[in-house]
Formats: sequence, C-alpha cells, structure tokens
Amino acid sequence: MSSSFGKIFRVSTFGESHGGAVGVILDGCPPRLKVDINFIQSELDRRRPGQSKITTPRNEADKIEILSGLKGGLTLGTPIAMLVRNKDQRPRDYNDLNQIFRPSHADGTYHLKYGIQAGSGGGRASARETIGRVAGGAIAKQLLEKLFNTEILAWVKRIHDIDSNVDKQSISMSRIDSNIVRCPDEKVALKMIERIKKLQKEGDSCGGVIECLVRNVPSGLGMPVFDKLEADLAKALMSLPATKGFEIGSGFSGTYLTGSQHNDQFISSDDIGKLKTVSNNSGGIQGGISNGENIEMKIAFKPTATIAKEQRTINAEGQEVLMKAKGRHDPCVLPRAVPMVDSMVALVLADHLLLHHAQCDLIK
Repeated sequence: MSSSFGKIFRVSTFGESHGGAVGVILDGCPPRLKVDINFIQSELDRRRPGQSKITTPRNEADKIEILSGLKGGLTLGTPIAMLVRNKDQRPRDYNDLNQIFRPSHADGTYHLKYGIQAGSGGGRASARETIGRVAGGAIAKQLLEKLFNTEILAWVKRIHDIDSNVDKQSISMSRIDSNIVRCPDEKVALKMIERIKKLQKEGDSCGGVIECLVRNVPSGLGMPVFDKLEADLAKALMSLPATKGFEIGSGFSGTYLTGSQHNDQFISSDDIGKLKTVSNNSGGIQGGISNGENIEMKIAFKPTATIAKEQRTINAEGQEVLMKAKGRHDPCVLPRAVPMVDSMVALVLADHLLLHHAQCDLIK
C-alpha cells in the first residue's frame, strides 16, 4: 500500500483505526525551523472525534507524542516521528461485520485486492489515518507562514442542499471555527447543523462541499506537464477519505463562459515577483505554476458510507444479507474534514516550495 506522499517534504502515515496507535514520519523538513508543538496539538483538536453533537461520539484526546527530529523546539533536518495512541477503540463493535461488506465502504475492494483487511472500523480506510496528515500539515503550515506569511483557510461551503455564500475577503480562522459545523455564515450554519442532526436521528448521513483559500502564495510553485501544482493538489485532496470531486478556480462553472469572459487579464503590479490579474478564474495557477494570486479550490465529500439504517449487501462468500451498522460514525464528515483539507494543501505547497528552491534558486 502506498502510504507516503511528497517528494522532498515527505510524509508516511501508519496505523489502523482500532489498532494501538496512528502516526506519521515526516522526512525532508528543513533544519532549524522553530516548531510550535501546541499548534500541532490545536490542529489535531480541530480534527479529533467527539468534539460536538454532530460528530462521532468516539472519545479520543488525540494527544501528540513527538519521538524524534526536534531539539529545543527546532527541527534537526532528520525524520520527525509523531504518534497518537488510540485510547477508545472498540473492535467488538465490528465483530458482526468481519465478513460483511458495508455498502460504498472500502471493505469489499480491500478484500478483493488483498484477501485480508483490518476487521475493525475500516483500518487504513478510516479517517483516523488522517491524524498523521494533520500533524505533518501543521509543521508545513509553520514553514510556509515563517517564510511567506502564507495563510491556508478551509471551511464548509455546503451541507447536503444547504449552500452558503461567504465573502472571501473577510474570511478568517476565527470565523470558520465560530460554530461546530465550520461554516463562517452563521445563519446558514444553524440550518446545516439542524439538517445533520435530523439525518443523524434517522440513522442516515449527508455530504457536501469544502472550499479552500490560500493567501500569500509564493509564485513559481509547480512544474510543467506531470507535476503541475493543481494536479498534485487534486491528488492530495482526492486521497482524503470520502472525497468525490475537485475544482480549482472557476472549475466546472467556467465551462459556461467564453474565452473572453474567462481569461484573467494581467495588469501592472508593484510586486515584480508576482503576476497581478483582474479576475482569478485560474484559481492562482496557470500552466501548472502558481502566479502569486490566491489559490481557490472546492472539494466534494460524499455522505458517510456507514449508516445505522438497514441495507442490503453481500458477505465474503457472495451471499446477500441485510445489515445495520453498529459503532460510532460521523453523520457528516465535513466539519472534521476541514483541517484535513488545509493540512493536505500545506503539505503540497511545502513540498513544491522545496522542489522550486532545489531547481531554480541554486544559480542566481
């Protein structure tokens, strides 16, 4: 299984949902970076289960343990190993599902591919695997903030059919985290919360869309052809559990425009290291390379696959059975997926920053 991501700033995650622990090895981080461990913990707190009435009630503190790679709060340039121990795992909740494939879950495909899979909570397919990504992303965010004051903001734009219209100029982390659904539009957020609670009571689930904005983006990140910045962002974000779609800039809506309407016209700027455009339909990336404008993305998440309603499925012998899932699951993954999204974006940008420096900054 491929559990590593990145070329220079590289993370490798490990662990299963109901195993002893989950974590990450981060390799390639530059030395002498001052790391705020409290910030890493605060990012994990945003992702952890049991944080509100609309998330899974699994009770995990997700306390980070840093095993290597730091001295006096500074990175050594050597691998950084970070670990979170599972405290509230309940593998017994999955005893009856050991050979039953949950609809739209990874059980069936894992069984077809490997002939064996973790019998509890989805194993590596569980969103608990993303703890390592968020921990690594927290260090990437600190690197980007120190060097370029880069700010990565993700929020819930839509839940089910309840959409919001957020002013991107005034968006902030405090507004995003001001409510449990992580939608900065307070009135719409209340409607979203009520919809999630309603479906939760019915034993059902819902999906939606997360929007992401990156400010103060270094220009020149990304490379032509196969390593375009938007291609790596798409891969990173589509590797998250439950993702089903990715758009950058105008996305699919741009297909309704003409070329003259869609083109981002260049204008003069005082910053010679960046390109300035009238519009930003490109989403801050042209030719696979960041132009210095804000990067804007949308990511679609499907409804949580594991639900309490009775459903038809099959077991490992191919026999049709009826099942009703037990265990503790998010009725909607989006509120907890927000820090997963901005962490993956940070990992991509940090990796491309080091790649750009390696190729283009050596010869002045």
